[in-house]
Formats: sequence, structure tokens, C-alpha cells
Amino acid sequence: MSDACVIASGAVSAFGLGPLAYRVPDAGEPAPVAIARDEELASAGLLRPFAARAPAALGVAPGTDRATDLLKAALSQTLAALEGVRPGWRGERIGIALGTSSGGMLTAERFFAARAGGADDADSLAALASGATYFAPFNDALAAFGLERAPLRTHLLAACAASTLAIGLGLRWLDRDACDLVLAGGYDALSTFVAAGFEALRATTASRSRPFRLGRDGMALGEGAAVVALVRDDRRRGAPAMARVAGFGASTDAVHITAPDRTGSGLMRAGAAALADAGWPAARVGLVSAHATATPYNDAMESRAIAALLATPSPAEGPGEPPGAHLHPPVVHPFKAQIGHTLGAAGVLETLAAASALAASIAPPAASEGELDPDAPALLLERAEPRPLSAALKLSAAFGGANAALLLTSSASGRRPRRARPVYLRAEARVTGFDLASLAEATGIARDRLARLDALCRLGLTAVAALADVVGAGSLRGAGIVAGHALATIDTNDVYDARRRARGARFVEPRLFPATSPNAIAGECAIAYQLTGPSFAVGAGLGGALEALRAAAELVASSDADRMVVVAADDAGPVARELLGLTGAQHRALACGAVALLLQADPGDAGRLRKVDPDLPVDHDEGPVGHLALLRWLDEHG
Repeated sequence: MSDACVIASGAVSAFGLGPLAYRVPDAGEPAPVAIARDEELASAGLLRPFAARAPAALGVAPGTDRATDLLKAALSQTLAALEGVRPGWRGERIGIALGTSSGGMLTAERFFAARAGGADDADSLAALASGATYFAPFNDALAAFGLERAPLRTHLLAACAASTLAIGLGLRWLDRDACDLVLAGGYDALSTFVAAGFEALRATTASRSRPFRLGRDGMALGEGAAVVALVRDDRRRGAPAMARVAGFGASTDAVHITAPDRTGSGLMRAGAAALADAGWPAARVGLVSAHATATPYNDAMESRAIAALLATPSPAEGPGEPPGAHLHPPVVHPFKAQIGHTLGAAGVLETLAAASALAASIAPPAASEGELDPDAPALLLERAEPRPLSAALKLSAAFGGANAALLLTSSASGRRPRRARPVYLRAEARVTGFDLASLAEATGIARDRLARLDALCRLGLTAVAALADVVGAGSLRGAGIVAGHALATIDTNDVYDARRRARGARFVEPRLFPATSPNAIAGECAIAYQLTGPSFAVGAGLGGALEALRAAAELVASSDADRMVVVAADDAGPVARELLGLTGAQHRALACGAVALLLQADPGDAGRLRKVDPDLPVDHDEGPVGHLALLRWLDEHG
């Protein structure tokens, strides 16, 4: 059997630390809510300053970055629990997959402001620069526990689906026997930078989140972190299974960079893939841990996806009645309405809450009031109810149209490991810049829309367009995509934050905010070329382009996709260059440009194609930066 079993965990949310962070109420209890008016966001000028902050005391020594502290708190709990249930775990092969939406954004805000203000204290500016990257909390937290040199480590920059994807990737590593133990999860801290962006997109609530109800007006942000330790069921060595991950699926809408596919078909495909991976019948899923952002379009889309996946005819349905005349829908748990939208931590915290419900045989209540929206029907409970639950489906969606799903079971599913298959590099394309007129002609995207994108997205689109010229656009359709980052969107973020500082948080540029997500480049390429397979971005350091190649190869090897596009791009702007200098990496080559690759399972002419090892080493500490590292790999393995 090859379920991925959770044998230890650590968590923090606005509800508290440890199991309190995701506690499911006892039978008869309503859902508690930690969301409240947030004075820090209010003082920044936001009109909808509602959020859910984690406790100030996290059980670890406080540092200079809140996101790092949150992740350290979750890791500390997990590793302490591991010592009890799996002595000697440090001697095993460890895989680490952690996700985030904003990484070191709180420190980045201070760095941008200090840089713009002409700070003359070089040491202070250098300290801010070292913590201003997306990957700084990831690496700092791992270093605090001696894990920073684990060879198999990936930092997923996949917005709201990040930790769900991280757990899924961990399942794939265990399937392939790439490691013995996986630490998976995610984290995010509240920042004005992010809160202002979501308010500008009209995605935040003016009071309380009301998912699936009439009049719902959005979400409230939260902060938190959680990490789970996963091992294969047949290698638990006596450790109790706190939860079981029996299936994983991922997909991309390829419709819009921020709005979901209103049909729900993208999310439905991810959920169907998770069910198929587990070999689990839809009729035996009694609980859905919903993404449930309480925005009008997301909830309606998700409701359609759930109905298409899981609504099953009742045995009482008569012979003359139409199919679906009597339905037994699953209970829906919209946990974000209680602890806020914790972004990179949302998937793992919601997974732990669903697993807790399965273990207790308790269907959790929804903190959602008002009349149900007939366009977004969902079975919501006012109070927790005892129910026999054998499985739960966790659904996540994110900027860029990325979707992910996990199938959790209360007992062994009988699932067998996926057999790894060879991965081949079919084609590559390299570009050093972009031309708007040529790019508009190649992609069919209007020139004025391309002009509104940031340089990173335009470079990525140019590289994928060049790849399409080599293999034909039809060869890309349906593939997945992984974007690899070194310094990601740091120059775009500086431009966005400059306006926030100059005009106030209420007047940030809503069109620019989506481009501050490192996943935007994958989403824009997916829309242009209908890349509907799995999609996300990665970046655990300056060698993030090779990290993307390794992650994409994993998905092909594990049959999550028959074809994957890898895209790496660097706009090499002034902020990126200055940051490299301040952190002592100015000697490492950085240039404007991008590279796109097509990986596939079909060997075709095996003598002409080269194999790609999903275990290829990734060096973040030496050599060229970003896409140049991938170009060097291509030249060395040509």
C-alpha cells in the first residue's frame, strides 16, 4: 500500500498553535471565527480591514521576519513530534516541499522603502536585501533546524494552491522512492502589500466572509503555517497515521489570470484526477474541504465542480425519475471563513482540519450566515454533526488558474504506487528580449494587453511562442507548465509598492497586482497556449530554473502529465541587480532573457531525444542565475 501517511505535524493559525490551529468543533458546536477588524490594515487606509492574525507568541525566538517565524513555529512542532514517533529520522533521505504566496514580502516592503529613501547604512540595507526574496523565509527556517542542505527541496510559489501542491508533490516523491520522509506544507504572513492588492481586486469582505451565501462579498486574509511529515504507509515503522493522502490531481483553467473558469471544469479535472489516483469512488466522499473564498464567481464555480464530481443518485431514486432527482451531496467545509485566507498555508491547514474531521467522524460546521445562493448550492452545517466519514476531498485554486486536489481517507485506501516512466526533452527555445508587435502576432494577444503585462510575463510568453514555432502550437495544447524563478517578480513588486507608498494602500494599481505573483508567468503562458495540465512556479534560491526542470520532470515521470513546459525568465532589472550586489552574489551572471523547454513521456525517436533525470541536482549557491543556469545545463547535457 502506498498512501502517504501523516505521522507528525505542526501548525499555527489565528486559532492558536498545534491542533488548536485546525480544530474541528465537537458535535453540536457552531464554527468559531477568528476574523476581526485589523487595526494595522485600517491605519494603512484600507476600507475593508478585516483579517485573522496568528498569536504574537509562536513558541520560537522571534526574528526579523514574521513569515519566517511562522514557518519556524510549524517546523519546530513537526520535528519535535518526529523525534517521538520516528527516532533517527535525520539519517533518512528527506524531501522538503513548502509553499508560499508572498514569502519574505514584509521584509521586501522595508527593503523597497529603504532603497527608495536612499538609505546610507549599507549593512542595514544588505540585511534587508537578504530577507526580501521570496525564498528567504524558506531557507532561513530550514537553516534554523539544520535542513538547509537537503538535496531534494522545493519551494513552491503557487499562491493559494501552494501547500496543496506541495503535499501532492511529496506524495509523488514517496511513490517514486525518491526519499523516505517528506516535510510538506506552507506559510504566509499578513502584509499591507498583499492586503491592498486583494482589496483593489474587490476580493475582500466588508465584514464577515459568507461562502456560498447570497450577498457574499469576498474573503478576509489570515496568516499561518503548517508542516506535515509524510511517509509511505508500508514504511511507517509503527508510527500512527494521523491522516492519509491517497490521491493527488492538478490542472489549470487557462482562462483568466485572476478569475476562475466559471464552469468549474478546471477544478473538476483536478478533483477527478485525485479520485482516479486513489482509485476511490466519488460516492464514498462525504466531506469537501472547499477553497471557498466567498467571492461571487469562485463559489459558484466550485459548487459546479463539486456537483459534477461528487453528487450521487440516491438509492431511493425511482425507475421513472430523471438522473439526479435525489442527491446525496457531501458536507462542504469552508474553513477560510473561520481563520481567514492564509494563502500559502491554506491548503495544508484545511487538509489538517479535514483529516481531523475524518478521525473524529465529525462533519464540521460552516461559519457562514444567510440564505444559500441557488447558483452556488452547497451542503453547509450550522453545527457539527457526528457522521461516518471515510474520505474527504481537498480542493484549492489560485492565481494563474492553477488548481490542485487531494483525496484523504480515514483508513488504508489500497492504493498502489505509481510506476515511474522515463522523461524526455523534446525541444528548447531561447530568447534575449521581446518585441510587442511580434509577440502579439505570435500569440494572438492584443498588443495593448501585452503592454499591460510586466516584463517577466512578456519574456516568458516570447520564449513559449518560440517553442511553439519549433514543435507547433498543437503540441503544447493540454500540457502543464512549471515556471522557474531566481529573484522572481522583485522588480515588478518594487514598482507596485512604490505606488502604494506614494498614494496609499487604497490606491494601488489593480492591474499590476496579479503580476506580483510569481505564478503569473505560468498562468499567462497557459492562457495563450491552452496549457491545461498542472501549473505552478518554484524558487528555493537563485537556481530556481533547474528546480523547475526537476519538478516538471517529476510530473511527467509520475503520469500527472504527458507533456510539461518549463519556462524560466529574468528581466534583470535594477532592483534584482542591486540585491545581488548587496548579498555578495554580484559575481554570478544575470541577464535579461528566457528559455522554454518541452518535456514529454513519449520517447518518439529515442536516439534523437535526451532523457531528463527527475533527481537532477540543483545548485542555488554557485554558477549563473535564473534562466542562465538552465542554459548552462542544456549546453552541458546537449
